[in-house]
Amino acid sequence: MQGRLSAWLVKHGLVHRSLGFDYQGIETLQIKPEDWHSIAVILYVYGYNYLRSQCAYDVAPGGLLASVYHLTRIEYDVDQPEEVCIKVFAPRRNPRIPSVFWVWKSADFQERESYDMLGISYDNHPRLKRILMPESWIGWPLRKDYIAPNFYEIQDAH
Repeated sequence: MQGRLSAWLVKHGLVHRSLGFDYQGIETLQIKPEDWHSIAVILYVYGYNYLRSQCAYDVAPGGLLASVYHLTRIEYDVDQPEEVCIKVFAPRRNPRIPSVFWVWKSADFQERESYDMLGISYDNHPRLKRILMPESWIGWPLRKDYIAPNFYEIQDAH
């Protein structure tokens, strides 16, 4: 079933894939990385003026990585704001997705955390660097194929 936003995007010739609705009835769309920044700007102009959250996850060991954006249309005198979930998938080998920092400033720390934990590079992010792990940390801890260092061996070496 196609949702309201998906129908609007189709009407305006904007490439995407409908992923249906989540358990709360929120429409979920897939956008290609190369189309994401343009569509993000269009969504902002269309009224999705609030980035409620951004997160990322590892779809499957050795598979794609996903960056997920929950957007909301905040309007006066509206009790139930419109929401949409956007998923942008990137290949594990070179995961690059355009940053939406310049569209929604609240993406700043959230994209940095996704970079830090999963290694997704957000192109044109002004301060893309580790936010939780030390700069010297090697690897991406939330990837399903991540092998954690054995801290007992490290301590024994000292």
